Amino acid sequence: MAVPQNKQELLDAIRSTYGKLAADLVGVPPDASRLPTLEGHRQGTQISVADLLAYLIGWNKLVLKWCDGKATGAAVDFPETGYTWNDLGELAQKFYADHAGLAYGDLLQQLADVHARIVALVERESDASLYGAPWYKTYTLGRMIQLNTSSPYANARGRLRKWKKSQGLA
Repeated sequence: MAVPQNKQELLDAIRSTYGKLAADLVGVPPDASRLPTLEGHRQGTQISVADLLAYLIGWNKLVLKWCDGKATGAAVDFPETGYTWNDLGELAQKFYADHAGLAYGDLLQQLADVHARIVALVERESDASLYGAPWYKTYTLGRMIQLNTSSPYANARGRLRKWKKSQGLA
């Protein structure tokens, strides 16, 4: 999918990639969702489908946190307080730990909820606010949202489909 250049393209990308991912996630048996058999976000690690969901939820929540902070004029730590862009493996581990006790169905619901909040956020914005000026360094708000929603959804779907095939669930 091409990189979105306007609000409608961004909404289409977020909705499309999420919809495809959600359809694939439904086919994961809850008892298999915690098996650490997926390639992890840090080289040489293994994660579960539940961890993959936690990762997506974590990044989506960060997007909302960034936007809320910027909207209120608060200082925003990118990517997250206590982490730098060089610490993304550690941040992924935090996301896994934050959601470790949740049932698979609850993770699916959390992802659906945060996805809906992201869509609502984008719907409130204009093309100019999303793509008219840099929002973080050289990145527009639309690009930052895309980099942390539709792109990871597509990546997660690829990982998930490969995993389902290896597990005989395809």
